[in-house]
Amino acid sequence: MATRSFDVVVVGSGAAGLTAALSLAERFKVAVLAKGGLSEGSTNWAQGGIAAVLEDGDSFENHIDDTMVAGAGLNDRATVEFVIEGAPAAIEKLVKLGVPFNQEGNALHLTREGGHSHRRIAHVDDATGHAVQIALEKAAVAHPNITLIPDMAVVDLATSRHGERYLGDGHVWGVYALNRRTGEVELYTAKATILATGGAGRTYLYSTAPRGATGDGIAMAWRAGARVSNMEMMQFHPTCLWNLEVKNFLITEAMRGEGGQLKLPPGVPGAGHRFMPDFDPREELAPRDIVARAIDHEIKRLGLDYVHLDISHLAPEFVKHHFPTIYAKLLGLGIDITMQPIPVVPAQHYTCGGIIVDLKGRTDLPGLYAAGECTQSGLHGANRLASNSLLECFVFGEAAAAHIGRHFDEMPAPPPIRPWDESRVTDSDEEVIVQHNWREIRRFMWDYVGIVRTTKRLERAQHRIKLLRREVEDYYGNFRVTPDLIELRNLVEVADLIVRCALARKESRGLHYTLDYPETLAEARDTILVP
Repeated sequence: MATRSFDVVVVGSGAAGLTAALSLAERFKVAVLAKGGLSEGSTNWAQGGIAAVLEDGDSFENHIDDTMVAGAGLNDRATVEFVIEGAPAAIEKLVKLGVPFNQEGNALHLTREGGHSHRRIAHVDDATGHAVQIALEKAAVAHPNITLIPDMAVVDLATSRHGERYLGDGHVWGVYALNRRTGEVELYTAKATILATGGAGRTYLYSTAPRGATGDGIAMAWRAGARVSNMEMMQFHPTCLWNLEVKNFLITEAMRGEGGQLKLPPGVPGAGHRFMPDFDPREELAPRDIVARAIDHEIKRLGLDYVHLDISHLAPEFVKHHFPTIYAKLLGLGIDITMQPIPVVPAQHYTCGGIIVDLKGRTDLPGLYAAGECTQSGLHGANRLASNSLLECFVFGEAAAAHIGRHFDEMPAPPPIRPWDESRVTDSDEEVIVQHNWREIRRFMWDYVGIVRTTKRLERAQHRIKLLRREVEDYYGNFRVTPDLIELRNLVEVADLIVRCALARKESRGLHYTLDYPETLAEARDTILVP
């Protein structure tokens, strides 16, 4: 088995992973492992932008308050302050890296999104994530201390339990990863490991997340002994394009921020009615959980496939200038958004829970750090405020790197780790089982653990997860690992964590809305699961 040693191993090549790698590479040799291509993660698809206090009249306190309100009080205030106060510096670093943020005169052009009290979203048209990804990748490729390794599907963390001398202290020494090109499992060892693996959106049938968002880091950390928290807080974006041919195309929050209106489509009672004022005084600028539930309510009430998002009442040149990517994409589908409304439905969008980390990016396990969507840092609480996600990646990527840098000389060197053992497995001749189980998970999670929940639905999902877990464990124990099997194993794990957290919360708060416990309790408490 191939074994490669580095100072630090980073799993994930998006905003959090590359930010950490670039900071560490000034002193250390860093490996960055990507499951597929370097640009295939969620960062590359982020449309909206990065929230930061940059406008006269705005303040850190305003941004903090907006974040706490959206998070329904479940946020950790110290974390919120830490991230938001670090936002302007993060923007400045990105500007130095060459991210071409939209300008207005001599300043950055700022837009406004749902839940924000001010214009504070720095953006690159409606494709900010792509611009950020290009800039970070370019810098990483040019750095001699960074080794970028695509097509590596990480199987599990290498811990002291995998050492030639067994120890149960939970120390993490790197990862075992399947090389998709050779089909062989390789070992990457390091003093420190950073998980920047993104969320678990593909647990659901409808999601704006990329194909690889299967909760890998969360599942691996949990199996290794790290706590996870608030997995029931799964954010559903209100406006994903409804189209039978194109799946998972997001219509950015900024479209509502710039005046887009949600209306009932033709052919139903009240056709053309703008319905968000019926649900919240903030109308289309209410936080995402409220907007998503309102759309879900109207779809179910009227038996609709979708509702309309309409921005055609604004000047055509304004629309084209602000939303060039969306305009071009939809025009290719026969929808001119300067003249026609957009059919939209809610879709899973962001994982607000995850691996518990502190302000230094440390997990419960020695040697293991995490940053970005795979974590529960305390920033998002019960609902993520729009455009705080990329911001969290930059601030916590830097924080993890800084802590490793300060303490690297004190960290022990990796002990000898056992090679991956394939002596008792064979090649699978039933790959169809993997595909079937994948589809089954995504369907029942959507039906039973979606925007509106009940205890009965959650228990039905839990029953199916138990059956699938037995099948997957049997399959994993008898056949060589494949990328699809690795992802299925992780999907079962995170689906179980989501349902367990949802059953444990006996209230409705933020993104977790249950008909059995519709009230919000006086005290906001995290749902913490201990392995």
